[in-house]
Amino acid sequence: MSQRFRGYLPVVVDVETGGFNEATDALLQIAAVIIDIDESGRLYCTETVSCHVNPFEGANLDPKSMEVNGIEVDHPFRLAMDEKQALPKIFKPVRNAIKKQGCNKAILVGHNAHFDLKFINAAAVRSGIKRNPFHPFSTFDTVTLSGLAYGQTVLARSIQSAGMEWDSREAHSAVYDAEMTATLFCKIVNDFGFLQP
Repeated sequence: MSQRFRGYLPVVVDVETGGFNEATDALLQIAAVIIDIDESGRLYCTETVSCHVNPFEGANLDPKSMEVNGIEVDHPFRLAMDEKQALPKIFKPVRNAIKKQGCNKAILVGHNAHFDLKFINAAAVRSGIKRNPFHPFSTFDTVTLSGLAYGQTVLARSIQSAGMEWDSREAHSAVYDAEMTATLFCKIVNDFGFLQP
């Protein structure tokens, strides 16, 4: 893996939030899928880590966003944690995978990846976390890759165009969206393996 993407480890991330502004809107769910590579150079998904997150103090919860993600912030079985506890839970296995695979840093893979990265970065700053394992601004975006590979940019349509099934009842769960995005990313990279150095 350390040779495949210039020393970067691709990690697929999806977040669910209380809006679109990372500075004012709550981060509510995080899921990350670790990617590995086999002896033939094909990527595959390994571990998924996730957690529910408590809104930071004063965070906005936009009603339209909450309607889309269906998260009940005060649900007694949500078992959410503050950002300061949630991020290390996600970052630790990412750091372990970076070390195990001989990479220098993780690179966030996402569907509209900049959105996920800006929420992760903002939460890390709020939490005083200085060792964020992700590259601060570079990403791999499956919107672009799916547009190239299938002529589709919507995640559900990209998944279906790739020959996989999409369950709309599970959509907008960070774990489901991250795992489907990870599967899509691996498929595109593997199918276009002729690009491998």
